[in-house]
Amino acid sequence: MALAVEFTKRQREIIAIVKREQPISGAKIAAHLNLTRPTLRNDLSILTMTGMLDAKPKVGYFYAGQQVANLSFEALYEAPIATIMLAPVLIKPTTTVQDAVTNLFMNDVGSLYVADEQQQLLGVISRKDLLRSTINGGDLRQNYSSLIMTRMPNVVTTTPNVRILDAGYLLKEHQVDSLPVLAEGTQKVVGKLTKTRLMAYFVEQGLKFEQERL
Repeated sequence: MALAVEFTKRQREIIAIVKREQPISGAKIAAHLNLTRPTLRNDLSILTMTGMLDAKPKVGYFYAGQQVANLSFEALYEAPIATIMLAPVLIKPTTTVQDAVTNLFMNDVGSLYVADEQQQLLGVISRKDLLRSTINGGDLRQNYSSLIMTRMPNVVTTTPNVRILDAGYLLKEHQVDSLPVLAEGTQKVVGKLTKTRLMAYFVEQGLKFEQERL
């Protein structure tokens, strides 16, 4: 079974040599590269563990022909969150708590972003905020969302060009369910990233990797 790795230039050269001259000993591969056998020990171990090469005692190395899926660290973690972010659900600060509850369940989301007419983020309302407001009593038709929201600048936000890895760290470190995505250098909301979306992304990439190996 091939593992998803990025091969170095030397490892790709080794693969080419083995494909051309198999079976071939480690010593002969080293001679082709003007290197010593111990120098190549780590490279050969990686290539055999990933399934690119096979080795038989007293015979040498063979090309195993495994197809390596393109699921590198760069592809999985360093892509910008703009590639996976979702559309935000925005409400006004004057939206009543009752209407906020309706918006939450109609859109099947875990949080609502409170913004002004220019989509400038003012605050965030979570399911917990709405539940707490309901338990505390009061007229939900009279209380405004602005009264129960977590206000800026106490909201953890991110921008579209941030790496998926870094955004995931923010979600984990701050124990929040979603991150409002703001246009670079502004407070304008352009998207959101949730724990659920992040999990779905990793599952999708894993399934794609698995299918490419078949």
